[in-house]
Amino acid sequence: MELKIVHFYPDLMSLYGSYANLSVLRRYLEVLGHTVAVQAVAPGEGADIDRADFLFMGAGTERAQRFAAGDFAQYGPAVKSLAEEGCAMLFAGTAMELLGASVTDKDGETFDGIGLAGFTTVQGSRRIVGDVYGTTDLFPEAVVGFMNKCGQVRGVETSLLNGLALGYGNEAEQGPEGFHWKNVFASELTGPILVKNPRLLDTVAAAICGRRGLALPEERPSFPYAEAGYAITAEQLKLRAEAKP
Repeated sequence: MELKIVHFYPDLMSLYGSYANLSVLRRYLEVLGHTVAVQAVAPGEGADIDRADFLFMGAGTERAQRFAAGDFAQYGPAVKSLAEEGCAMLFAGTAMELLGASVTDKDGETFDGIGLAGFTTVQGSRRIVGDVYGTTDLFPEAVVGFMNKCGQVRGVETSLLNGLALGYGNEAEQGPEGFHWKNVFASELTGPILVKNPRLLDTVAAAICGRRGLALPEERPSFPYAEAGYAITAEQLKLRAEAKP
């Protein structure tokens, strides 16, 4: 089966190895026997995304985010429609903030998100940097990653991670992090998140295939280096979390 991936602003929103999320997902789907076409969307070009099987936008600087927001607004209705239909999508890093109602930058200027959800982001001058170790309702394994952000995301009703043993969540230390609704996955964890978390990769791939009426086989694609990297990272971050006073 041919699957279509839409990659928003690969040159603009590409911090922290964000492109590797698509690299590992594409490889996973191809191992399953699918043909994968990736459509890159650049600012000012315009694109038809209605038949997409997966949408992705990676992390960018706050300046790049503001620029991306102006162009991304035109896709808001289509993104919301696809989300309602169960299309899978991942918004990583500062891209997550564009799904909400608004973003207020460190100078107090506010610009609109696409309003897929009602949460808001307020950015400050202090950066929140560090490792994250948390849990999700999607699978039993922990989720790991790295965070470098300056925004507090307020009003998320359905988070991706229900709590953190280590790290800063949407708006508080060890609080819920990210956003999840239907097959929309969003998180400010970078690193990139699908490479660092093989079970989340499985979950996203299952969402893509499920919308086409396909189930993942019992024998899932396995990437030993990613599995080994996850095991080491999860073990070390768990020890750090347990050692915290």
